[in-house]
Amino acid sequence: MPGDMPSFRYEMRCEGEGGSIRIAGIDEVGRGPLAGPVVAAVAVIDRTLARRKLLRLIDDSKKLALEDREKAYDAMIVSGAVRFAVGEASVAEIDTINILQATFLAMRRALQAMAEQPDIVLIDGNQVPPELGCRAETIVGGDAASYSIAAASIVAKVTRDRYMLQLAEAFPGYGWETNRGYGSRAHLAALRRLGPTPHHRTSFAPVRNPYGQAVEAD
Repeated sequence: MPGDMPSFRYEMRCEGEGGSIRIAGIDEVGRGPLAGPVVAAVAVIDRTLARRKLLRLIDDSKKLALEDREKAYDAMIVSGAVRFAVGEASVAEIDTINILQATFLAMRRALQAMAEQPDIVLIDGNQVPPELGCRAETIVGGDAASYSIAAASIVAKVTRDRYMLQLAEAFPGYGWETNRGYGSRAHLAALRRLGPTPHHRTSFAPVRNPYGQAVEAD
């Protein structure tokens, strides 16, 4: 069962099968918001370069404060120990193929964007995207159990949050700089007052009828 802190035990278990195996973690963010894309990231950690100082910063992105996520993201880049790629699925794609299929699409795009394809990907959750292109293992609560998945969760979260901040400047009034597109009270009130933008997911019921229960951001 996943523990309180990430480790490399899942990665090491895969390596124990023999041969030179490249193992990546994959995670997504943005399935629940009413606005903005769903973003996935793939991360591979070189353990020969990953120092304890870096690993202490890496955890499930949902557990980290904004400034700690940003610090971890920057540290991963500076260290050279983490190689990663990002993929996303747009609002139009979410509305067309549904959020689950759009999430799978974002994961496939992130994996395809990796310069060197991994042999195995560890995925947070219990579903493997179809046509992923390589072997995959799911780990429920994986973003809190595997360093590779945790690193991917940070990359995905920071990438999406920064994008939502840009959208907040272009579309003021919805509070995206703080709610990141989730259906907060302020966001629902803005939908009632201003109506939806091109970045809202019209397939989501609260966008069509913004009088329901608020959902706060992660």
